[in-house]
Amino acid sequence: MSREAVMSAIRRSLGVTGRELPRRAAVDERIERAPKGVIPARGHGDAAQRLQVFKDMVLYSQATLAEVGSPADVPQAVAAFLRDHNLPSRLRSGDDPRLATLPWDKTVIELSSGRSSGDDPSAVSHALAGVAETGTLVLASGVDNPTTLNFLPDNHIVVVDTRDVVPDYETMWARVRRTFGKGTMPRTLNWITGPSRSADIEQTLLLGAHGPRRLHVIVVNG
Repeated sequence: MSREAVMSAIRRSLGVTGRELPRRAAVDERIERAPKGVIPARGHGDAAQRLQVFKDMVLYSQATLAEVGSPADVPQAVAAFLRDHNLPSRLRSGDDPRLATLPWDKTVIELSSGRSSGDDPSAVSHALAGVAETGTLVLASGVDNPTTLNFLPDNHIVVVDTRDVVPDYETMWARVRRTFGKGTMPRTLNWITGPSRSADIEQTLLLGAHGPRRLHVIVVNG
């Protein structure tokens, strides 16, 4: 018997549908009042302290970082990263409107959108949020930010707004529940901390073992 069949039988025996507002409110309150686990204090503090911890942890994870004053400055920052690493001016992105509306035409970057097939040297994504605790970027899968962009290109550029930097994982999961409702949750949430790496072979650290060898984070202030 399927789970839904079992739950339906229980609801019928109780004479309820499961959609009654008082019952749903009681469940929400119970979840909210549930005891929290140990949460590291490192990512807490005011907004400026939280952002500084995030940036420090991004660099500690062996990613690189740039800051810009507004979203309109992102294309130039991306172009600078590609130029500094002698990379082709070709870039793959998803259909995220936050990226699509940026002034890419003021650069020489050739921007294409859609999933990566593995032959893109570089990709750009927009993070759902950043986590100060570990310098982690959280990306929701979908047409806006295809998961293939997180793993197949050799260079991954991720844009994150300062207002989306949260202190810890628990706060991030709470945000996910608020942002996406039942039936609209992304299929995958990728939590990315630094470039791909492995030390499985003779304990020698190798970047790019299972994904991008470079991760570049662009923090948008304001």
